[in-house]
Order: sequence, then C-alpha cells, then structure tokens
Amino acid sequence: MSLPNGFLDELRTRVTLSAVVGRKVTWDMRKSNQAKGDFWAPCPFHQERSASFHVDDRKGFYYCFGCHAKGDAVTFVKESENLGFMEAVEVLAREAGMQMPARDPKAAERADRRTLLQQVMDEAVKFYRLQLKTAAGAEARAYLSQKRRLTEPAWDRWDIGWAPNSRHALKDALAAKGVSPDLMVASGLIARGEDGSLYDRFRARIIFPINDPRGRPISLGGRSLDPNAQAKYLNGPETELFDKGRSLFNHSPAREAAGKGKPLIVAEGYMDVIALSEAGFTAAIAPLGTAVTEEQLRMIWRIADEPIVALDGDAAGIKAAQRVIDLALPMLEAGKALRFAVLPGGMDPDDLLRAQGAPAMQAVLDQARPMVQLLWQRETEGRVFDSPERRASLDKTLRGHLARIADASIRNHYAEEMKRLRRELFGTAQARPFQPGPFRGRGKYAPPGGALASTRSSLLAQGSGPVDEILREAVILATCILHPTLIHRFESALERLDLTGEDHETLRQMILAGADWPDLHHRIAQSAPAALDALLSRPHVAIAPPVRNRDDDRLAALCLAEELAKLEARRGARREIEDAMEDMDGLPDEGLTWRLSQAAEARHRSEKGGTKDSSDLGEDRTALSRHLQSLIDSQVWVKKNR
Repeated sequence: MSLPNGFLDELRTRVTLSAVVGRKVTWDMRKSNQAKGDFWAPCPFHQERSASFHVDDRKGFYYCFGCHAKGDAVTFVKESENLGFMEAVEVLAREAGMQMPARDPKAAERADRRTLLQQVMDEAVKFYRLQLKTAAGAEARAYLSQKRRLTEPAWDRWDIGWAPNSRHALKDALAAKGVSPDLMVASGLIARGEDGSLYDRFRARIIFPINDPRGRPISLGGRSLDPNAQAKYLNGPETELFDKGRSLFNHSPAREAAGKGKPLIVAEGYMDVIALSEAGFTAAIAPLGTAVTEEQLRMIWRIADEPIVALDGDAAGIKAAQRVIDLALPMLEAGKALRFAVLPGGMDPDDLLRAQGAPAMQAVLDQARPMVQLLWQRETEGRVFDSPERRASLDKTLRGHLARIADASIRNHYAEEMKRLRRELFGTAQARPFQPGPFRGRGKYAPPGGALASTRSSLLAQGSGPVDEILREAVILATCILHPTLIHRFESALERLDLTGEDHETLRQMILAGADWPDLHHRIAQSAPAALDALLSRPHVAIAPPVRNRDDDRLAALCLAEELAKLEARRGARREIEDAMEDMDGLPDEGLTWRLSQAAEARHRSEKGGTKDSSDLGEDRTALSRHLQSLIDSQVWVKKNR
C-alpha cells in the first residue's frame, strides 16, 4: 500500500514524539528540559540504568548514545512493538485522528488472504495442542517429560502439540471449521497428491509452531518419534506466510529478552532453543532446518550486536560454524560481530543442560571465542608448515579471506590479528633473551668498561628519526598501487615490510589481496579513500618517478627495487646503532666506535647505490639503469640471514 504525498509529514506534525516514547520510558527530569522539548531517559531498546536515550521534540527524532538506535515516531512504534511499517503508521494515525488512505484493491485482497491463512494456522495449532492431551498423544507426552524433561506448563508456553498418525485428522478438523481446500493447501499444512487427493503433511510427529516476529504462527515444525523415519525433523513448505530463509524460531521472545540484557544465543534446532529458554537463557533463537542465510544474519544482528553461535561439538557442528564464518566475513562492520561457543564431547545445548545443568552452559558461553580465532583454526589445524611453499599457501589463503572483508577498519584489525597468530605459529617473534656471561644480545662481546662521553653524544649514536623511512614506505606502497603488475614480483618483500606509517598496514593488505586486480587503484579509492588520498598527497610521493610516470612499469620496477633496498639498509643500520646503544655501558669505546662506523658506512653505500664506485655514475643514465636492474636481479631487498 502506498501513501499519498504529504501524509507522513502531516502525521509527524500531529503526533508528539515525547508522548509516543513516554508510554515506554520514564523520563529523567534532572537532565530533561520539557520547555525546550528536550527529553532524556534510559533506553527502551537495551538494558541500562543511565539516561542515554535522547528525544528532541522540535526535530521529531530520537537517538540513543548507548546502542545508537535512532528514528522518528513511526520508527519508534515499529521497533518497540514489533510492527511493520504500515501497521505502525496505522497505530499513529488512529492516535492522531487521521483517516488512513483507501487501500489498493489488490493489496487489500492479499492482506485479506493472509488474514484467512493466519486463521487456518491458529486452528491447526489449537487442534494439535488438544491432540497432545488425548490418549493418542501418550507416547509424545512420555517423550517430552521423560527424555526432554519438559513440564506440562512448558508444553503450553511453547504451544507444543501432537499430530496423530492419520492422513486426514487435521484435514477433517479444518473442513469442519469451514476452511476451503484451497486455503488448506495454501497454508502448507495439507498436501495434494498426484491424484488430487488431500492428506495431512504432518503425521505421528510432535508439533512446534513457528511464529513471526509478532508471535503469530506462520508454519509448523514436526519431530518424528520413529527412529526409522526418513526425516527426524520436518518443516512446513514456504507459503504466502512463511519464508524459511527470513524466519527465526523464537524470534519475538528472544528479541525482548535480548533488549533486557540477555546474551543472544544462536542454536541449531527447536529443542535446543526450548531447553536454553527453560534454563534461563531466554534470548535463544534458531534457523529453521537450513544453514543461516544473509537475511537471517541481518535479523540476528538487529536483535544483538554480538550474538553467540552455540555449536554442537561434533564434526557437523564445526562444519556449520565454518559456513557461518564464510557468510559473515563480507557482512562484518564496526559493532557487528559473532562469537562461537563450542560445546564439549559432541553434545548440543539440550544434552549439556540435561547432563550438567545451567552452570555448565554458562561456562561454555563465557569461553565463547571471536570469529577470527575459528577462521585461523580452520586454516591451520592439522596442517604442517615446514616449507616456504606451505607457508606461502597459508598466506595466500588468509589474504583471500581478508580481501572479502568490505569494512577497511575491520580488515585492518583482522590483518593485525592474523599477523600476530602467524608469528606465534612460525616462531618469528623478535624476542632477544638476555644471555649471562661475556655474550649479550646477538653474541656481541661486552667486557667491562664504559663508553666515552664524546661517543655517547655523537650523532651516529643518537641516530635520526624514522621519518625518511615512513616516506620510503609511502613511495613503495604508492608504486604498487599505481603499478599492480609488479605486486607478484615483489610480494615477499612487501609481506616482510615492518610498516610504521599511518594507514600503511591497511593499504598493504589491500595491495596483497588485490594483486590480480588491474583496477586496484580504483578499488582502493572506493574502499579506503582517506588513506589513499593521504598517501598520494605527500610531496615526496607525488614527485616520485613511478607516480609521475604511471605508464612506465619498467621504471617503476627499478625504483621499487631501489627503495626496498635503501629502506632495508637504513633500518639495518638503525638496528645496529640501537644494539650498540644497548651495549654502550659495557663496551670499550673503540669497539663501539667501530660498530657505529660500520653501520654508517653500510647506510652510506646503500644511499649511493650499494657499490664503492656507484658515486661515479653521475649523469650516466645507462649505467644507473644497469645498476638498478642488477638490484632487481639479485633481489637485494630480500633480507639476508645474519
């Protein structure tokens, strides 16, 4: 149904937002200024004590500084009462005394049909609940009370029922209520055979109603008690009411409980959700017999920012978790995350609660792990990385995962965590434990004695700042972005770079992930425009030959090799100076001076081209080109073992 122009504007002017919100909150009059239409209260959408929910009557908008909920009067009614947009408009229109526009005849017809189907579902739920209490439901009652330990009040809370082992029990009951065969079939409860005959879809099964976000039944799920049944669980088919990929079991109660501070738990099935809720974990939901879909994940994140996915501790549960990870990676954004709780011993939540009780379940939830850890575990568990090729394969796989993360900030943090885990796995941390005796650091001789004051105060000992190194980093990154065909050639050197510049790590990850993208520059400009602008706007970068000559890949390769070599040499010299400074209290002055002079000479050679006679190149461009090509051929930027 469409609304005429101006209808919503008039509605918003007729209703006062503070009056609408005031039905759900208690205003904090110490912070509020009623005369100015400025109101504050604890947020109705998440559990809190402080008044962080702000209503501005003059602008007609609300905003929560805690959970970031925002909107106008229509949004508030829609979100607080689990209503659709048009339903929320109707509620406010009645309050404002406004007549709703005439409905489109086709839309009205569809709405009327949905209402009739809803009535059919209500009648079916009543019928099955009644059957559970009859003699025919004795086996189901025994199963629920003895094997599942559910009390009779719990059956009623969940509207649990029993479908008799009959082909026509429900069909006959609905016919007696005047329901037409067309509506029976359209509801999904009754199936039509090839010969045109009608029969009950659910037979000899415990029935679990599936409700919409407003708590109205839209389909059914059935659990067979026959161990030889072809399908243990059976859901109703998709209908005009029921879209399996856009529905969640226990949606409405879980949303209400999560709004009161309960952790949102995503389980696998009906009984897991029921067991969790009955044990006090009332914010529990489940997808309906299929893997989680994108729309379901968005629905879950609308309920809570960081839900916990409770996994059965078997191979199938872990496999399901990996599917969720693959689905979630491109959808991650700041404030939206997933944590995973793996249950012990192949148990599901229902098993664990019956065996060990709620404290054991709480302990599992308390140990829930962030998604990045399960992603790392999937790619490394059971594998041996005893060769450069295997480690390179892992790096390539991880870069592929990082490239799928659209949010640049999250991608950067994931990259940092992967880098940390990689160091732990390969033992590449730069720890240098103290060794007693005459050897320290990397085995440098350190006899007693102190350095002279003149040595301590020398410019070599003091060293220079890393500003020039950051500039070289920037030139290297800019060259790769503007000349992506060179990335594979210098990939290993790029991976090993110890970056210090702001946003440089973000750009490095995007470069490595986009090595095969000819439009890498354009993609980075879309994903991280601020970082790219900051990089290319540096004067030192703007005048670099690879930046000024974007069509000359050969020149870019020569310059990239030189910049990598100079950066490594400069950092090697700086590390040598820092090591010497550490040993300054114990080295003779002559030894320290010799080490610093060697560091200075190495740095000088690198900046002059790496050879003693490189300073004679002068303006001989041919000789310079040959020299730079030799740097590329010998891969001088590759760090040599000491």
